[in-house]
Amino acid sequence: MKGETPRAWLAGLARTERRHLTLAVIAGTAAGLLTIAQMATLAWLVTSMLIEGAEPSSLAAGFAVLVAMIVLRALAQWGQESAGLTASLRVRARARRELLDHLERLGPVGLADHHSASLANRVVDQVEALDGYIARFLPQMRLAVAIPLVILGVVVWLDWLAALFLLLAAPLIPLFMALVGMGAERLNREQFDTVSRLSRHFIDRVRGITTLQLFGAGERATREVHAAADDYRRRSMRTLRLAFLSSAVLEFFAAVAIAVVAIYVGFGLLGYIGFGPADELTLFSGLLVLLLAPEFFQPLRTLSQHYHDRAAALGAAEGMVALLDEIPPRSDEAPLPCRSDALVELEAVTVSYPERGRVLGPLDLTVRSGEILGVSGPSGVGKSSLLQLMAGFIAPASGRHRAAPDLRVAWMDQRPLLIHGSLADNLRLAAPEADEAALRDALWRVGLGELLEALPDGLATPLGERGVGLSGGQAHRLALARIFLSPAPLVLLDEPTASLDDDSEARVLEALSALVEQGRTLVIASHRPAPLALATRRLSLGLEGAHEQGVLEEAMHD
Repeated sequence: MKGETPRAWLAGLARTERRHLTLAVIAGTAAGLLTIAQMATLAWLVTSMLIEGAEPSSLAAGFAVLVAMIVLRALAQWGQESAGLTASLRVRARARRELLDHLERLGPVGLADHHSASLANRVVDQVEALDGYIARFLPQMRLAVAIPLVILGVVVWLDWLAALFLLLAAPLIPLFMALVGMGAERLNREQFDTVSRLSRHFIDRVRGITTLQLFGAGERATREVHAAADDYRRRSMRTLRLAFLSSAVLEFFAAVAIAVVAIYVGFGLLGYIGFGPADELTLFSGLLVLLLAPEFFQPLRTLSQHYHDRAAALGAAEGMVALLDEIPPRSDEAPLPCRSDALVELEAVTVSYPERGRVLGPLDLTVRSGEILGVSGPSGVGKSSLLQLMAGFIAPASGRHRAAPDLRVAWMDQRPLLIHGSLADNLRLAAPEADEAALRDALWRVGLGELLEALPDGLATPLGERGVGLSGGQAHRLALARIFLSPAPLVLLDEPTASLDDDSEARVLEALSALVEQGRTLVIASHRPAPLALATRRLSLGLEGAHEQGVLEEAMHD
C-alpha cells in the first residue's frame, strides 16, 4: 500500500469486482444493440406506412417486435444498473473494511494526531464518493467506446458521408471531458478537505460550548462556524457550476453535430446534394441515420455526466490513500511468548518516535501475576510509552517484548473514553454480554452505587459526549467499573487519579484495592504518591535510566 497512487488504489479495488463490472458492460452493450434494432424497426415501420402505403393493422407483427425490443432494452438497462450497483456496494464495503482494519492497526497511539471528525469523514463520506465511479463511470467508459463504434459501422453501411460527420464531431466530447476533469478533480479534493475542516471545527465548538459561554465567546464561535459553512457552500457551488457548464458545452457540440447530419440527410433526400452517397439515400436509410445520430453521442454524453463521479472518487481516494500510507506504530506480529510464568517480559527494549528520538530504554522488566507495579518519574521520561508498549499499542524500536499466550489487557487512560449513550452502553464496551446485575455490581464496587440508585432512569441514564453529565471523579470511576467487568488479568492504569480531588482519589484507590483482591496484576503510572503507595514494587524512570526497588527498601532508604 505504501506509495500507491489514488488511481492505482481505485484500480485495485475495481479489479476485485471485475465479474460484476463485466456483467454491467455486457448488459449495457445488449441495451445498445437493442437500441439500434429498435431504431431500425421504427424506420422500417414509418417507411412501410409512408412509402409503401401499408395499413397499420398489417404491421401488427412489426409493432409487437418494437414493443418487445423496448421491454428487452429496459431489462438490459436494469441489469446494467443492478450489476454496477452490486459492484459499487461490494467495493465500498471492501474499502471501508480496509480503512477500519488500518485504523485498528494504527491503534490509540497512531490515531492520537487524527481528529475523530476527519476519520469519520474518510470512513463514511469519502467511501460513499466511490459509488458513482464504480457503479456508473467504469462500465460507461467501455460502453462509450463499444456502442458508438457499432453505430458508426451501421451508419457507414447506410451512408459513409454521414458517418464522417459523426466521426469528426466525436473527439470534441472526450477533449472537453479531459479539460473539465483536470479542474473538477482539484475542486473535489479541495471540497473534501473543506468538509473535514468544517467537521472538526463544528465538533470542537460543540464540545467546548460550556467554556465558550463562560468566557463570553459564544457569538464569536457562532460567526466562525457560519464562516466555515459559507466557505464550504462557495466551494460546493464552484464544483456544481463547473459540472453544469461542462454539460452545457458538451450538449452544444452534440446538438450541432446532429443538426449537421440532419441538414445533410434532408438536403440529400430533396436532391440538393449531388456528390457522394447522397443520391442513394432513401427514407429508410435517411431516417435510420437521423435516429441513430443522437444514440451515437448518447454514450459519450452519459460518460461526460459520470466524469464528475471519477473526479469525486479521485479526490476522496487521495485522502484515504494518505491515511492508509501511515505506518502503524505497532507490529502485526504477536509478541514472543514469555520464557517463564510472567505476564510480560521486556528485554533491553527501547521506544523511539521520529520527531522525538528515543524516549524510553534500554529497559529490562518482568511483570508477574498478582503484583502491583508502580511507575514514577518526571514528565517526558516514557511512563505512558511503557504502558503503551506493554499493552501492545506500539512496538519496541529495539529489544524483545514477550507476553503470556493470549494475554488480555485492561486499559485506563488519563482521560477515559466515554461515549454518547447510556450508563449501560458505556459499561458494556468492556463486556457486551454482561447482564444488569453484573453492571450494577461493578458500579457498587467503584463507589457509584449510591449515584445509580439516585438516578431516576438507572442504567438507562443518558450520558453526553466524553461523559457530559458526570463529574471528573465519577467519569474515572465509571471507567474503572469497566475494568471490573473485564476478565483481563493485566490492568494498566495511566494517571488513574489525575485531576481528581482527595475524596474522589480515595474512592478510586479503594476500588483499585478491590481489583487486587480479585487477583489482578496492576501497573500504575502516576506522579501522585497515593496511587504509588498501593505498589508492591516500584520502577522509577529518569533521564539517566530506570531504577527498580521494592517498597520496603525504598521506605528504609527514606
